[in-house]
Amino acid sequence: MDIESLRNYCLKKKAVTEELPFGPDTLVFKVKGKVFLLTSLDTEVLQFNVKCDPDKAVELRERYDAVQPGYHMNKKHWNTVIVDGRLSQQLLKEMIDDSYNLVVESLPKKVKEELQKK
Repeated sequence: MDIESLRNYCLKKKAVTEELPFGPDTLVFKVKGKVFLLTSLDTEVLQFNVKCDPDKAVELRERYDAVQPGYHMNKKHWNTVIVDGRLSQQLLKEMIDDSYNLVVESLPKKVKEELQKK
């Protein structure tokens, strides 16, 4: 996975926007205004932060060296994922999907219903 495939994968999801709220080097993907993925545009090796269930976050960190506590994030709920070939494309996409779904689930009921209609 490279930055373009990551970007395309995120933007295919419902109601996703991309922004640069922290400056030109950090690309942020949001669903209905809530962050589900952040990535730096100035690192040699692609890495991104995704939201994760706290128990699953710990499990993934213990299982894979390429999954670390979320850099500059709440380490209980966020993981930093290093995309250097050690993790399968399927696992990378699962982590992105999980993050997106966790954020969608946290949205107010009315917003979730609007999202499901589209």
